[in-house]
Amino acid sequence: MIQDIAPMQLDNSYKKKVPHAGSRMFGFGERTVYLEYNGELQFLTYEQWKDYNENILGREVPSCIYLFSIGEEEYFLTEIGADTKIGEFRFYKMFDVRPMQPKERVLAAATAWHLFVWYRDNQFCGRCGKKLVHSETQRMLQCPCCTNMVFPKIAPAVIVGVTHGDKILMTKYAGREYKRYALIAGFTEIGETAEETVKREVMEEVGLAVKNIRYYKSQPWGFDSNLLLGYFCELAEEEEIHLDEEELSVAEWVDYHDVPEDREKLSLTHEMMTYFKEQRRR
Repeated sequence: MIQDIAPMQLDNSYKKKVPHAGSRMFGFGERTVYLEYNGELQFLTYEQWKDYNENILGREVPSCIYLFSIGEEEYFLTEIGADTKIGEFRFYKMFDVRPMQPKERVLAAATAWHLFVWYRDNQFCGRCGKKLVHSETQRMLQCPCCTNMVFPKIAPAVIVGVTHGDKILMTKYAGREYKRYALIAGFTEIGETAEETVKREVMEEVGLAVKNIRYYKSQPWGFDSNLLLGYFCELAEEEEIHLDEEELSVAEWVDYHDVPEDREKLSLTHEMMTYFKEQRRR
C-alpha cells in the first residue's frame, strides 16, 4: 500500500527547520501539485526554487514550512504560482500522481497535500475569528487571542469487503474521476463505532444486511485527509441489491477468479480485493 516504503520511514514529527539546498519543495494548486515526471517523480529542490526567485524574479524566496522527512529527504511547503516555469516542472492533477514512481514520493505528495489542505482551510480561529499562528513546538495552529488549538484534520472512514461464499461485492463510484472497481466505503459519523459504520454504509449503499464484521487493516490516505479502516463482513440474508445511484453506478457480486489484478499496489481497497482472492484460492 502507499505507506509500505520500508526500509525508508516517514518521520512526521514537527520540527522547526529551514530548508537546505537539497530540500524538496511542495507547491499546490486546485487539486494539483508542482512536479516533474519522466518515469521518476521529482520535486523542486530548494536550490532550484531559490535560484528561480532570486535570479529570475528578483525577489526573496516565499516562506517555507517544514512538513516531514522520508528517508534522507526533507519536504517543505511553499507557494508556487500557477505561471511558474522551471525546466520540465509543471502542475499535475493529484489523481495522476497515484501510479507514479517511486512510491515513497507518491506517499510524500499525498501527505503533503493533506497538510496543505489543513493549512489552507485553517487560517482563522473558528471561535473568535483572529488569525491563527503555528505552534513553535508541535504540529498545531493556535489563536493568540483566545488560545483555541487546531490540530490537523483526520477523518476516519471504512472500506468494506462484503463477501458471500466465493464472491465479493464490488462497486464503482457515481460521478467520480476514479473509474475502476472499488469496495463500499463511507465516513464514520458522530457517536458511531467503526463497526456500526460498516453496517450502515452497506445498508445505505446497496440495501444489504451483514454479519461477522472483522477488522483487517488501516491506511493513511492523505489524498482526502482520511484514515481508512478496512473490514470484511459476510452477507447476512439473501436479498437483491438496491443501489444508491447518487453514490454508486455499479454494485455486483464478483467471483474471486474474476477479481482484477492490483496494478498500483497503493490502496487498501485493492489490497483487500487481492487478499480475498488469495484466501479463496487456498
